[in-house]
Amino acid sequence: MSQQTVPTGSGRLILLFKGAYWVALSIIAAMALASYVLLQQMMAAQQRDEALLALANAQRALSQRVVFLVAVTDRAPFVEKPGLIAELNDGTAEFEANYDLLLERMAADTPSPDRNDDPTLENILFSKPFYLDYFSTSLAANGKRFAAAVRSELGIGNSTVTGYLASRDKARLDATVAKATLAGYTALADRIRATSDARLKNMLSTHRMLFLSTLAVIVLVALFIFRPMSNVIMRRTHELVDARNSMAFIAVHDGLTGLHNRTFLTDHFDTLIKGAHRRRERLAVVQLDLDRFKQINDTLGHAAGDYVLVMTAQRMRESCRASDLCVRLGGDEFVMILNGAGTSEDIHALAKRILDRINEPISFQGATVHPGASAGIAVYPVDADNAADLLVHADLALYSAKKLGGGNFSFFSDELRQELEHRKQLERDLKIAIAEETFSVYFQPQVSLANGAITGVEALVRWKHPERGMISPGEFIPVAEKSGLMAEIGRIIARKAVHEAAAWYNADIQFGRLAINVSGSELREHDFDSFLFRTLEEAGLPPQKLSLEIVESVILDDEKTGIAAKLRQIRAAGVHLELDDFGTGYASLSHVNPNEIDRLKIDRRFVQNINSNGDNTKIVRAITELARGLGISIIAEGAETEAELNSLMSIGCDQVQGYSIAFPMPDDQARAWLMARAPKKPALTVLQGSRA
Repeated sequence: MSQQTVPTGSGRLILLFKGAYWVALSIIAAMALASYVLLQQMMAAQQRDEALLALANAQRALSQRVVFLVAVTDRAPFVEKPGLIAELNDGTAEFEANYDLLLERMAADTPSPDRNDDPTLENILFSKPFYLDYFSTSLAANGKRFAAAVRSELGIGNSTVTGYLASRDKARLDATVAKATLAGYTALADRIRATSDARLKNMLSTHRMLFLSTLAVIVLVALFIFRPMSNVIMRRTHELVDARNSMAFIAVHDGLTGLHNRTFLTDHFDTLIKGAHRRRERLAVVQLDLDRFKQINDTLGHAAGDYVLVMTAQRMRESCRASDLCVRLGGDEFVMILNGAGTSEDIHALAKRILDRINEPISFQGATVHPGASAGIAVYPVDADNAADLLVHADLALYSAKKLGGGNFSFFSDELRQELEHRKQLERDLKIAIAEETFSVYFQPQVSLANGAITGVEALVRWKHPERGMISPGEFIPVAEKSGLMAEIGRIIARKAVHEAAAWYNADIQFGRLAINVSGSELREHDFDSFLFRTLEEAGLPPQKLSLEIVESVILDDEKTGIAAKLRQIRAAGVHLELDDFGTGYASLSHVNPNEIDRLKIDRRFVQNINSNGDNTKIVRAITELARGLGISIIAEGAETEAELNSLMSIGCDQVQGYSIAFPMPDDQARAWLMARAPKKPALTVLQGSRA
């Protein structure tokens, strides 16, 4: 018998929100439909009134035409009267037909009780003082009688059928009838117009009330149904309004700083180069990058970061000429295109002035921010003759300036050109190595100082180049990260390391846990978790025997990438998580959570010379006590001497990893090292004697 799930409080709240949402949506839809129907009725009534008004105006004109034709015919010469009589007959017939159509469209009825109400149209037709129905009929009849009398005089037609037998004087058109008919149709037109205006005003008032009621319902829905989201909705609404108003501007400008954007630079850079070539001038490309922008965002918040970007852009504009181009590429990357740059000395002086201005402190909400900027400079046509190469060379010069410590600038040089070629060749070789999976895994053991037990091994990537031999990870890993190849390399190393650890596990070789370094680019891959679980299953290694080492910056990047949710899912499956290089980043203590992190790894810069450096001793002791208080394991890397090991032991940091324990080893040597230090199994002794 299935048990029905009892909805929790949050579930009931969600159901309540959903119900209220659909009720509110139905009310709003009904109001919108009513508004639409009302608008349609308003338009139809307006069209009907306009048609009636046109008919009334036409009747007024026709009545005057009949009167005019009667007068003209009476005075016209004999020869012109037949034509005028024909026009009079046509006008009278049209007048009668229009009047019948008017009565039909007005749905006027003689015995209608509305004839005595002043505001009604029937009052003008059938009641005093206008009696329009009577005078319209009289006018048409008099017109016909007059025409018949004249025709009889002229001897036109059969006198027994169409002739007029009474005297000519009795067929005169009474001026009173003509004036009354004109006055009646004028009043009818005014009454139709007034009725239409009153109806339109009433319907507009109703439509306004309906519209305001709809707005009121929407406001109530926003306040009481989506109250938790009201701040977000307001912020997004402002963003949408701002985006709509500045859409055309943002097409070629950066929305935050107001500088030109990458699109504008791409479209106009070649034009600037052609202009410099035509004028035989130099053109300098200055690429800038803020040295401590990430630290500003992480410590003071993104509002401070945005303010620093805006101030940087403002200072860039103030430091250059109107003919120069300032561009924000994205993030904290900027480019300045200096036209007519002059000599190298001129460019040097201008770059120094720009950096000095940008590097000035910035005040934000009582805090003083020192952004610090570095710049790389490439010059046309000395360093390159096209836009793409100029940007690449300026970026490489920027990287060189950052390596010097930041806050300075560097020109592109032949040494950097050689370095660029070397990096390009290294990138090509990395792609070949990835395709052939020629990367190898070295393992460095981790041990306990208390009893010498092996607590784990860290998998490290190594690459033996077919021509250059072993290449240091510090040389090829930055290139791999910059070129987007690190994720593929990481998967190769993870797969090989997991399969080797699975072989140890199946051979009952004690190795603690396998630790694998995982970069942010790997974790940002949408299928990383499925790849990891699939690799563990194929190799036959339990998830509990694996640890993933991540750095603090990976956690800080989670705001937009969702990495933390993926890590929680991986940890829930049994895989351990370790925070690598702890103390060197900008993660707050909120990230040191025993529910998310299993072990902290103290960076080697705090471990080296810990026995003689009091500051390092204090830092390691503080980290150790923090981890112990939170129930998190801790390990120190980079221990090289016996004195350092003794200092770590006295502080309470039991687990260590470093050259004093073991160097990184290939898989066969690591297996032999682990087997040599495996605990000895007690020998089984068979007792001799008689059976009971």
